[in-house]
Amino acid sequence: MIKSFLFKHIDNSALIVFRIFFGLLIALEAFGAVVTGWVNDTLIDPEFTFAFIGFEWLQPLPGSWMYIYYAIMGIFGVMVMLGYRYRLSILAYTIMWTATYFMQKASYNNHYYLLILLCLIMAILPANRYLSLDVKRDPNLKSISMPRWCSWILIIQMWIVYTYASIAKMYGDWLDTSVAEILMKSKQHYYVVGEFFQNKGFHYFLAYSGIIFDLLVIPLLLWKPTRKWAFFASIFFHLFNSIVFQVGIFPYMSLALCLFFFEPQTIRNIFLKKKTLYEGQFIEKPKHQNVFLSILSVYFIIQLVLPIRHHFIQDNVLWTEEGHRLSWRMMLRSRVGLTTYTVVNKDTNKAVKINLDDHLSKKQKQIASTRPDVIWQFSQYLKQLYAKDGQDIAVYVNSQVKVNGRRFQKLIDPEIDMASVKWNAFKHSPWILPSQLDKSKASNP
Repeated sequence: MIKSFLFKHIDNSALIVFRIFFGLLIALEAFGAVVTGWVNDTLIDPEFTFAFIGFEWLQPLPGSWMYIYYAIMGIFGVMVMLGYRYRLSILAYTIMWTATYFMQKASYNNHYYLLILLCLIMAILPANRYLSLDVKRDPNLKSISMPRWCSWILIIQMWIVYTYASIAKMYGDWLDTSVAEILMKSKQHYYVVGEFFQNKGFHYFLAYSGIIFDLLVIPLLLWKPTRKWAFFASIFFHLFNSIVFQVGIFPYMSLALCLFFFEPQTIRNIFLKKKTLYEGQFIEKPKHQNVFLSILSVYFIIQLVLPIRHHFIQDNVLWTEEGHRLSWRMMLRSRVGLTTYTVVNKDTNKAVKINLDDHLSKKQKQIASTRPDVIWQFSQYLKQLYAKDGQDIAVYVNSQVKVNGRRFQKLIDPEIDMASVKWNAFKHSPWILPSQLDKSKASNP
């Protein structure tokens, strides 16, 4: 029954149009990173980059080569849009984008991670079977249908993203609008609407509509009587996020994914008027269907487990950040830190206080003052920098951090030599001091 459902062929208009939008958006993401200065500020100017732990070997190319890197990536995006050498193009973009994702986290964004997943999914979809240069080169590729799983794999992926984003918002600071107030305070300078954004009623609307939208948008898009209204809500929600929070291509990618909820005839009538509508009942079960479904099941199990791993790590993820990444915890907290690093030569007992401006960009300083994993990484960097001729170097960190407007609290144990401790990606790091978030909020005026 399940196999018949997944492998039954349906019209592929949604996938064809989505490929065009997807290719355009990923090309704009790459070219835009160059034009806006993101590549320069994040990958070229800094003395070094904070790669994901374990991926330190992934470093930006020297000089101005990262401009070329992103230009090539943008060209691959255009090739995806045109359906030219599609499989090669999408795989090349996926590898290059994933590499830049893991080589730096000063500009970490959940949407960057989502783009990796969408690229991987698109790499296995037959998205070049119509209206593509590949079909022009080889007419035998042409098809007006696809297996049903091709649309459901994207629908389920987005359902996971939205649902976990909603669940993550169901905590005190979001529900009492503390986070919304902080987010909107930085928008006070906006012309006309800036003052309105400071209204408490708007904060409640922002907080609770966010929860409701994320939780219900996929079910409402799936149900035909509510589909149109859910789509209109999606337009408002994503355009608001795009204009107010400037979150790149994600809002438009999400709107493009709505194609998979609408009837093929509607999509064809709007975008592909010359395309024949597929109305057959063909079911094609692949030779290795069990292997394929097993791989798909494992993938989605991982997607379901990763966002909840922080529940199995000691203390509050809001404080420790352990298990925060890859968990769809979007715009949930504000962290401000006052952090100093002291390098001690154990052989001479000479201590040097580090001026962060000598080593880090403005954005890097922010995360090196507030994120435990980055604090650990910078400590390792300082040890390597100051350890000359086999000298024994220690690094001590005095870090005061406040979360969501609370009072400052000590984040790192100042008695621990951060250069000597080991990093454990799957357990709580004992050098992160216990959180007192509830107490600090109660006492915060």
